[in-house]
Amino acid sequence: MQAVKRAAKRAVATAAAASLAVLTVLVLDTAPAEAVRPPGIPSLSTVQSELNQLTVRNEANGDSYDRDLFPHWSSVGGGCTARQYVLKRDGQNVVTGSDCQPDSGRWQSDFDNTWTTTVSNATVDHVVALSEAWASGASQWTTAEREDFANDVSSPQLWIATTSINSAKGDKDPAEWMPPNTSVRCDYVKAWTHVKYLYGLSVNSAEKTAIHSHLNTYC
Repeated sequence: MQAVKRAAKRAVATAAAASLAVLTVLVLDTAPAEAVRPPGIPSLSTVQSELNQLTVRNEANGDSYDRDLFPHWSSVGGGCTARQYVLKRDGQNVVTGSDCQPDSGRWQSDFDNTWTTTVSNATVDHVVALSEAWASGASQWTTAEREDFANDVSSPQLWIATTSINSAKGDKDPAEWMPPNTSVRCDYVKAWTHVKYLYGLSVNSAEKTAIHSHLNTYC
């Protein structure tokens, strides 16, 4: 009789374990995938070296900035604009039409750790804002150079961001704004510094001091 009871208990335990395993699989399958950050974010040591090479200079020519001076969302090949390319590259289960425009999918705004399935809410942010670039040296560039900057899908310049967090960031530098999601702050300041280095843009003194502090704190 005791043997029968033990066998019954084992059967119940086995069934419970199997049910838990199935539930675990279902939970994992439905959980969002980890966010995909843009390419080219360098190591801490590389960024520290790049930061030390940046020219420190006050921003200038801000009053003459016009967003149209940076032709953006240009074609980057394959029938896709830079924005469409990034949404497809960094999204999850993205379905696009023949024009490469995403029709559905899910995207993580890493700055505020928010997922969205609304295409119009998945904006693409220039980590170094166009107006920030203009005041940091891009006012001296050709239009073609500014277009390359505004559509750079190879560096960590373009990030997916919800409309609200994109608006909150605006054209602020790391001395003025940092992502509320602290887990992305290290990569954020590394990306910011690297983009400025790649394009020979300057930093002001408060910006450089803040970057140093953020690298020490979050990396």
